[in-house]
Amino acid sequence: MMANISTTPSGYNSPLNWYKVILLIILLIVLFTIIPPKQRENFPIPSQSEDFSVENSTSNLDQGNRVAAVNPDHDSISMRLESKKCDMLRGRWVPYPEGPLYTNQTTGCYIEKTQNCMRFGRPDTEFMKWRWKPDGCDLPVFDAARFLELVRGKSMAFVGDSVARNQLQSLKCLLSTVARPINESSTKVWTLRRFVFTHYNFTLELFGSTHLVRAEGIKPHSAAPIDLYLDEADHAWASKVANFDYVIISAGHWFSRPKVRYHESHKVVGCSMCNAKNMTDLTRFYGYKKAFETTFRTLIDLPKFNGTVILRTISPTHFEPEYWEGIGYCVRRKPFSKQQVRYDWFLQMYKKIQMEEFLAAKREGEERGLKFRLLDITEVMLLRPDGHPNHYGHPPGLKNKLSDCLHWCLPGPIDVWNEFLLQMLKNENGGSREGL
Repeated sequence: MMANISTTPSGYNSPLNWYKVILLIILLIVLFTIIPPKQRENFPIPSQSEDFSVENSTSNLDQGNRVAAVNPDHDSISMRLESKKCDMLRGRWVPYPEGPLYTNQTTGCYIEKTQNCMRFGRPDTEFMKWRWKPDGCDLPVFDAARFLELVRGKSMAFVGDSVARNQLQSLKCLLSTVARPINESSTKVWTLRRFVFTHYNFTLELFGSTHLVRAEGIKPHSAAPIDLYLDEADHAWASKVANFDYVIISAGHWFSRPKVRYHESHKVVGCSMCNAKNMTDLTRFYGYKKAFETTFRTLIDLPKFNGTVILRTISPTHFEPEYWEGIGYCVRRKPFSKQQVRYDWFLQMYKKIQMEEFLAAKREGEERGLKFRLLDITEVMLLRPDGHPNHYGHPPGLKNKLSDCLHWCLPGPIDVWNEFLLQMLKNENGGSREGL
């Protein structure tokens, strides 16, 4: 039975018992006494349990923004609105009664049924009526005509999993408000999609890749092991992107699947959550780091590649397991305030790895003349638990199906990713001189 969100506790606000505080302090003192100083630098901070208070949980966004501000001398990291010197990543979601720029009926805007939340009867529309408001300035409303002019004669590839497809669909719908794309996809499978805006000679393409590297045994609802070849980029994208002007890379939650075997140099080197005898559990983070290392290395080494590499940081989920038989669903109908955000250690570890590999690749790639840019959406989206399909991504008769708290409704909060992307393109093309 669905719980009433107004009366069911979220688990974020429970007080921390005094004896737990004392035990935690003693544990931390012991750990930092026995761990050498050099190892302390890489010692992971434990995630907050549901017993931590709201006051402690507010540090999540501040910590995330400090991670995003690494090497803030470059606009790709600070994501500034240049004319205002305003950091786009610091702010809040505010009501926006005008609503989205497109609907699920917009010509040329085909939304997958799993993200078409209104199609299957979502009763509320408020999730479409919020805008991101940076502190100290305003983020311009998406200008489809301006975007298409900036990418006239160019090509853009999204490389990643189904959340990358989610962003591509958002962008296609936003652009369809001024120009209808032609579907030139050679297949009906979701992993390969190609759309051309002929008037602007702009190509938008998706290369679906769950892990960015070669993967075998991928079955979404199977418990069978997945084999990842961590030193081999997925041929599905690596063989196709050399001539693209923009390549947007993303990957995330597939690495949290259990029973993943890692291969390097043609042999098994370990696994993640496989519980196998005589095999080292290298953790999910090992595979994640190696996958991004291989991905960036592949792009840097492509002889003909001269484009801009854009890393879109990991997108958060908002499963709330206390609501539905321990499986989780997302029933909230408004954004979180910063005080409500719960610290997610796994998410922040994934983002930390992304940032480390991105900055290392950026330093090397720029020596070769390549551009590396950052599309940082993690902390902004932590505030939007209301924007997921939940159980409105399938017909009402299938409500017992697992709820979707990973992807995003369209229209919905994910549209801000493309507003950030447009701002990035403006900055690359002298946006501060032309006005925003």
